[in-house]
Amino acid sequence: MQTFIHYFLHFGFPLFFALVFFKKDWKKVYLILIATMLVDLDHLFADPIFQANRCSINFHFLHSYYAMLLYLGFLFFRRPFNIIGIGLLFHMFTDYIDCMMMFSHCRECLEDSPAIGPLNWTGNLLGF
Repeated sequence: MQTFIHYFLHFGFPLFFALVFFKKDWKKVYLILIATMLVDLDHLFADPIFQANRCSINFHFLHSYYAMLLYLGFLFFRRPFNIIGIGLLFHMFTDYIDCMMMFSHCRECLEDSPAIGPLNWTGNLLGF
């Protein structure tokens, strides 16, 4: 179920978002939101490239807190930059949800994660 939720949030929800908030230009907006998936190219710089129990938040450089501040700044610019900012921030939110699902099943698996502080805080807030 975690994989389904993860990929639905990456591909399905942006379609819903584009259709609801950008009715006139939904195709263009959806393509921009999907293009923000290119942020995952930073995974190619990790060793190993893929690791099943790795939380990408603050591990990969384009998933860092500093990068997220930059993505937040995009929201204050005109189109298409604000849409790019929305896509990138939603991508980070989706990856964080994925981290939280891993964390809820196996806290020990993410003990060395750079995002352990926010994961502990959110886990305590949600009661797991």
